[in-house]
Amino acid sequence: MDYPELSLLIGGEWRGRRGREILPVIDPATGKVLGDLPVATAADLDAAVDSATSAFARWRETPAYERYSILRRAGQLLRERADEIGRATTLEQGKPLRESTAEVYAAADILDWFAEEGRRIYGRIVPSRTVGVRDLVLRQPVGPVAAFTPWNFPITIPARKLGAALAAGCSVVLKPAEETPATGLALARALVDAGLPSGVLSVVFGIPTAISQHLIGAQQIRKVTFTGSTAVGRQIGHLAADGVKRVTLELGGHAPVLVFDDADVGKAAQQAVAAKFRNAGQICIAPTRFLVQERVYGDFVAKFGEAIGRLRLGNGLEPETTIGPLAHDRRPPAIEALVSDAVDRGARVVTGGSSAEGDGYFWRPTLLADVDAEARAMNEEPFGPVALAVPFSDTDDGLRRANELPYGLASYAFTTSRETACDVAERIEAGMLAINHFRLTGPETPFGGVKESGYGSEGGSEGIEDFLFSKLVSEG
Repeated sequence: MDYPELSLLIGGEWRGRRGREILPVIDPATGKVLGDLPVATAADLDAAVDSATSAFARWRETPAYERYSILRRAGQLLRERADEIGRATTLEQGKPLRESTAEVYAAADILDWFAEEGRRIYGRIVPSRTVGVRDLVLRQPVGPVAAFTPWNFPITIPARKLGAALAAGCSVVLKPAEETPATGLALARALVDAGLPSGVLSVVFGIPTAISQHLIGAQQIRKVTFTGSTAVGRQIGHLAADGVKRVTLELGGHAPVLVFDDADVGKAAQQAVAAKFRNAGQICIAPTRFLVQERVYGDFVAKFGEAIGRLRLGNGLEPETTIGPLAHDRRPPAIEALVSDAVDRGARVVTGGSSAEGDGYFWRPTLLADVDAEARAMNEEPFGPVALAVPFSDTDDGLRRANELPYGLASYAFTTSRETACDVAERIEAGMLAINHFRLTGPETPFGGVKESGYGSEGGSEGIEDFLFSKLVSEG
């Protein structure tokens, strides 16, 4: 099985299960236990915060070039270990092995990007109104960070947070998802092996609510960064507000796809399959609400359903698998409830629509057409392999439907009209928009949303900003 032994990382020490409660880690493709995850005690959490505090004083003084070198070495180690880490990810998360391995390489690229950005944390000199006075603006790290990451992208999302924080000179206490601990630990081990000083990074696991309250409530923590659901993000925001701590929230989405009648419908449908059903649809930016102009609606639904039917459901370790299981046992019942509600309200099942027999947490890739606007699936993020198709009349109608939800993370549009593309770009209520393709993420570009999809950006030049503050120094 080749699943690694699990531990905590606190103050440079790898701490195992001895004297601690454990949580089972489950293979979602088989339902079997992969390993035992030690739960951090209150003493462990206190030690992690204390280590981050003392290490911050040293790490912030470490030259930017040295921080750059460590992050670059860690990125190279990830590339060298990509096959090993990718297999662990597939075992604990379920996605096809090629997706898991590609994610490791993407995490390496993210570390490289922030390594470079850390060398470009520039201040400025502001022209003074007074002769003989010089006003300088310094950019400095905010302090120890508490970072919380989910299970759907268990190495790239932590890499975004760690890359930015460490490059800025911050220390971090990271809590990855308990469903995917080996992947988060592999990232931490690469950083440690690359020369990251003891205490700059700690990794803890346990009951999420208890850990978030403990870490965010610690006076020494100056910054909180969270990726996850909107419901939990609200709670994290409240906890951070109590301590007047900076917070970045990357929350849920329900991405609309506007397909206009002048678009290449076949191309849009084909691309939509890969984008929607990657990672079994368990992606916050996954295209979900396909809003298709009336004249081409029937053609798009037919082509989309046909392409979905060619997907191969199975264990992510099998080479022929193109869509793996859902991540844990709570997901299939949640998806079933959404699909049943939509069908009861008149939705048509074009393909899929049910769970698969056998072990594991499998759901057949599903396309529902003619979905009622009041259906739960049209208003709640499915976070699974379910696509929804509805027609719209004109641009105003399409944008109204696209913008009517409280989410505003990712959005997509397909059109050959430059005028329409510009109109959508100006009026869509989302933090990200892709036109005539589905690729939105890269180390060089900002990643974040508006409305209830959160605030702050990860990635791009913006990604490092929230880990810095501006200090005015006025010299006379």
